[in-house]
Amino acid sequence: MSDIIQLLPDSVANQIAAGEVVQRPASAVKELIENAIDSGADHIQLIVKDAGKALIQVIDNGCGMSQTDARMCFERHATSKIRKADDLFAIRTMGFRGEAMASIAAIAQVELKSRRLEDELGTCIRIEGSEVISQEAVACPAGTSISVKNLFYNTPARRNFLKSNSVELRHIIDEFQRVALAHPEIFFSFHQDGNEVFHLPSSSLKQRIIHLFGNNYNQKLVPVEEDTTIINLKGYVGKPEFAKKTRGEQFFFVNKRFVKDAYLNHAVLSAFEEVLPKDSFPLYVLFIEIDPAQIDINVHPTKTEIKFQDEKALYAIIRSAVKRSLGRYHISPSLDFNQETGFSRMISQQAPEDIVAPSISFNPDYNPFESKPADREIPFLRNQSGHSEKPDRNWASLYEIGQTIQTAPQEINFASILKPDEQKSEKQIIQIHQRFILSTIKSGFMLIDQQSAHERILYERFQQQLANRQGMSQQSLFPQTVSLQTSDFELVNELLPDIQALGFQIREFGKNTFVVEGVPAEIADKASEVELLEHLIEGFKSDQQGLKLSKRDQLARTLAKNAAIKAGTPLSADEMNVLIDELFACELPNQSLNGKPVIVTFSLEDILQLFEK
Repeated sequence: MSDIIQLLPDSVANQIAAGEVVQRPASAVKELIENAIDSGADHIQLIVKDAGKALIQVIDNGCGMSQTDARMCFERHATSKIRKADDLFAIRTMGFRGEAMASIAAIAQVELKSRRLEDELGTCIRIEGSEVISQEAVACPAGTSISVKNLFYNTPARRNFLKSNSVELRHIIDEFQRVALAHPEIFFSFHQDGNEVFHLPSSSLKQRIIHLFGNNYNQKLVPVEEDTTIINLKGYVGKPEFAKKTRGEQFFFVNKRFVKDAYLNHAVLSAFEEVLPKDSFPLYVLFIEIDPAQIDINVHPTKTEIKFQDEKALYAIIRSAVKRSLGRYHISPSLDFNQETGFSRMISQQAPEDIVAPSISFNPDYNPFESKPADREIPFLRNQSGHSEKPDRNWASLYEIGQTIQTAPQEINFASILKPDEQKSEKQIIQIHQRFILSTIKSGFMLIDQQSAHERILYERFQQQLANRQGMSQQSLFPQTVSLQTSDFELVNELLPDIQALGFQIREFGKNTFVVEGVPAEIADKASEVELLEHLIEGFKSDQQGLKLSKRDQLARTLAKNAAIKAGTPLSADEMNVLIDELFACELPNQSLNGKPVIVTFSLEDILQLFEK
C-alpha cells in the first residue's frame, strides 16, 4: 500500500491560509495599511472601487523594497520583523506572521510597484492566484503601491458569500478608522469610487477623533491619562450624556494595535455605572502602552485578540483612571485650547470711551417700615383714567376658593369591574400607574401593557407600508440637516428606499449630510426630525447585532419601538379605547416584539380563588 500523506502545494496552502487572514475586502485593507505603517510611511492613500471587490489600492511613501524583497514578500512565512523566537516577545510592529501578502496573492490579481529612496528604478511584480505573471524594472515614486484586483476571483464560493457593497464598505470604513485613530501623526486619505471619503491630516489624537467622527465631538471628550509601572494609559472617553444605545465607538489599542477585549470593556463600563443611563454605551478611545513581554498577540489570525499576564491589575487601573477623569470633568470644566474658535468673541470690540457704566435709580422717600402700608399706592396698578386703585385685600376668599375646588378621591367600584353587565352596559377602562390598561370583560378583566401593545400596532402598520410603499408623511415646516458619521451615512444610503417608504422625506445634502423634509405622520409629534432619524439608525444597528431579520423587518421593528408610547404616559379614555380596538385588529395581538405576552386575562374564578372563596 502506498503512502497517502503528502505536502500540500503552496498555492493550495495559501488559499487555505487566506480563508483565515482574508475574510472580506476589509481584511485585505487592514493588512495592506498595516504593512504601509511598518514601512515608516507618513503619507498613506487608500483607493477602493466597488467596495473593494474590484480594486483595493494602498499607496505609501515608506522605505520601499528592493527587487529581491519585492519578490520574497509574497512567499509564505516571509517577514522582515522576526529573526528568532525571542523576537516574538518584543513585537511592536503591526504585521509579523508573513502570511498576509501570500494569502492575498492566492485569491486575487495583485500588482506591486516599489522603489527604495536610494534606487533609481523600482520593481513591478504581477501575480495571479499565487502565480508570478511578470517581474520587471519600472520608474515609480519612492515607496510602495499595491493594487489588489478582483478579490476572490478564483474562489467563487467565497465571492458569492460577500455582502452588498454598502455593507462591505462599512467594514472597510471601520478598519480604516481603527488604523487612522492609532496613528494620528500619519496623513491618511480614503477614496471610494472616485469620491474622497476621508482626508485626515497629521494631527493630535483629539483632532483625529474630531476629523473622523465630526466637529460636534469636540465638546464630548474627557481626557484620560494614567502612568503606572504596569501600563501607560491615555486617551479620551465620552461624556455620559452623549452615550448611545449601541456599541460602535469603543476603541482599545494595545501598543497602537486595535484589540477586542470584553474584560477591558467591562472595566470602562463599570467606571460609568453610576452616571450612565441604562443600556447605554459610552464613547472611548484608549491607548495602553505595555511591555510586549507581558502580552501574547499571537493568538488570532487577525491579531485582534491579546492575552495579558495580569488582567486584574489592568482592570483596576483602567477603571480607576476613567472614574477619576469623569470626576474631574464633573467638578471643574476645563478650557479647550485645541478648539478652532479663538477668544476674539469673548473680547468687547468697543472703545473704552464708548463703554457706559450701568446706572441704578431708586426712590429716596420709600420706607418699607411705614405703619400704614394700605394707604400707599402700589405701582403698576392703575385704572383706565390713570388714577391709582387699591387692591382688594380679601385674603379669606383665597381659602374659600381652595375649599371649593377640593374634591373627593375617585373610588373604584370593583363590583362594576367584575360584573359590568349588572352595573353598567358600557365597559370600564382604567389606566394603572400610567403603564397598564385594565379593561373589563364579561368573564372578568384583562390587563394590557400599553407600550407593548402600541409597538405591536405600529410594527404591523409599518410592515404594511413597506410592502405597499405607501407610508404617510407629514411635511416639516423647517427642513433639518443631519450630519452623520461616514459609516452611518452609508447605512442610510443603503436603507434609503425603505426609509422613504415609511414616510421619511430625506435627500442627500453634501458630504455625510442629509436634509429631512418630512417624517412619518404617525410619529411626527414624538421627537424632532434629527432625533427620529438618529434613533432609527441606532436602533437598526442594535437589531442587526441581535436577531437575524430582513432589512424591512428591522426597520419596522426599530421605528415601532422608537415611536410607541412609553410606560409613564397618561392616556385618556378615548385613547385607551382606540388602542385596544387597534390592538385586536392586529394579526398577533397578544405577542410583543420581544416575544412576550401583551395581554393577561383574569377571570372571575381566578379572582375568587385569590380571596379563597
